[in-house]
Amino acid sequence: MSITQISKRLSSSPQRFPDCCLGISSTLIAHLSSILPKKPTFTVSVGSGSGLLEALIVNHDENVTVQGVEIGSAVNRYIAEEHMNVVIGGWGLCSAAQQATAWMFVYPRDPKLIKKYIDTYGDRPLELIAWLGPKVDWPDYELQFRQSSFSELTYPDDIGLTPYEVMVIARRSC
Repeated sequence: MSITQISKRLSSSPQRFPDCCLGISSTLIAHLSSILPKKPTFTVSVGSGSGLLEALIVNHDENVTVQGVEIGSAVNRYIAEEHMNVVIGGWGLCSAAQQATAWMFVYPRDPKLIKKYIDTYGDRPLELIAWLGPKVDWPDYELQFRQSSFSELTYPDDIGLTPYEVMVIARRSC
């Protein structure tokens, strides 16, 4: 099924897809599209997996560019090859992150990886980091953000997530 076909099937209620951890809704895609930077800047999505979420965002707003980052390219099904970055191992960092204006972490596996990204590439032009995952996991990640320059945290509400998921937007503290 193409991204356009999947996009047309989305509703305001989150749906599960076999190749994405996150429940996806039209409301979530619209919200992410509205907060992510517009061209010529771009977003890096660390651990993009199949690229379904990222492709749906780009399909919704052609002025948004999302580059995926994954350990291997074989899992990617939806992100254009020129927007896919491959790192070696779960601790590999994507150098494209240093030019990105935003990062997304969707169901990340280890809080220390976020710390490593912030410590290595968290300078300007980075403006925001979107963390999406289970509410129960957030406390393990919150400390990494609170102890970084991205400690200004907001928790958008009514954005089309499942009841057990949360999005946190981290911005540089003044």
